[in-house]
Amino acid sequence: MLHSPLSMGGTTPIYLDANATEPLRPAARDALLDGLSIEGNPSSVHAAGRKARSLLEQARRSLAGAFGREADCCVFTSGGTEADTLAVHAFGKHAGRRILIGATEHDAVRRVAPHAGVIPVNEQGVIDCSALEALLVEAQKAGETALVCVMAANNETGVYAPLEDIATLCRQYEAFLHIDAVQAAGRMPMPGQSCAEWDYFSKALEGGFLKEASLAVSAHKMGGPKGSGALLLPEDKPLMPLLPGGGQERGRRGGTPALAAHMGMVAALQESQKQDWVAIATLRDQLQDVLVAAGAELVGGKVARLPNTLNVILPGVASQMQLMMLDIAGFCVSAGSACSSGKVARSHVLEAMGLGERAGQALRVSLPWNVTKESVEAFGNAYIDMVKHFSERGLVKAPQVCAQREV
Repeated sequence: MLHSPLSMGGTTPIYLDANATEPLRPAARDALLDGLSIEGNPSSVHAAGRKARSLLEQARRSLAGAFGREADCCVFTSGGTEADTLAVHAFGKHAGRRILIGATEHDAVRRVAPHAGVIPVNEQGVIDCSALEALLVEAQKAGETALVCVMAANNETGVYAPLEDIATLCRQYEAFLHIDAVQAAGRMPMPGQSCAEWDYFSKALEGGFLKEASLAVSAHKMGGPKGSGALLLPEDKPLMPLLPGGGQERGRRGGTPALAAHMGMVAALQESQKQDWVAIATLRDQLQDVLVAAGAELVGGKVARLPNTLNVILPGVASQMQLMMLDIAGFCVSAGSACSSGKVARSHVLEAMGLGERAGQALRVSLPWNVTKESVEAFGNAYIDMVKHFSERGLVKAPQVCAQREV
């Protein structure tokens, strides 16, 4: 039997799927409840409406300021998908730009731009900047400007994009840059933390490389409530809205703002910036060593990654079989994005990295903000037992790629 928190007398599964959604942070819950107690509509002119409006604008200032933007550059949305969709429509389709997206982008971008040019990635999942430049040159020769859409950090592998290089190319070729920062935004370190080896997003922000880019963020990936997000613009400007509605968000996104959820998002972001991400990265690396020693292949392990994310392949064993066994044992992990209607399908991210059929044999382990050392150790033991179980049945194959982590 697998080592299991349930078989050992526990009643609650161990949650290690933070990239699908982080557990709600206590401060975010408090802010959410405070917001729910507000009676007024932020668009109303009476006293209750003015109070709601004041809190909404306070949240807007806080969120925008965290990313070096002015308050009027923040457009509140229902989440990261809406923010990405709004950006692609406004800066790509409506603006008549040629759309270029990374091969490992989230479906929030891929599905809204199905005919976009695709920027390939290397075997570690890093955007190929030479290929991007070639696509930008091609667009320029055709007399077109481009919209480039890339993820700050991939949701399945945790791999960071080379944001400074990408932003430099976009500036050189007068392309507009949109960053899906949904996974990276809530995992920025607090000042003074030694995270230079992985925190490409904060470095690019602080260096001014992203000042001309738009950013999509989402509350529940920070430990906030589901149903809140934002598109952060490089400057205060009008947009062609997807939802005209009643002209809220200065005509850029109609609909009554989800004040309570937006307040919860800001509180979650503020708490996430106090998180000791070095400690979480240490736990991730310790678990990584255990899984690799058990026979797993490490995905994207030679480049900068999110501090909480680990993607491993168990050669020869389908992801669904692994998920079922671990779920029964009391562990919540995933095979990749949680945005596919609950399906377990081969990852387009890992296929783009050239992993072929092994793309259907991967697990993503993403440590939440409240993870414990005991939970990580329990999962490591359960994974070892799982590998033994499948090995005894002749299913596990020898690893095919180097799993050594680059330090």
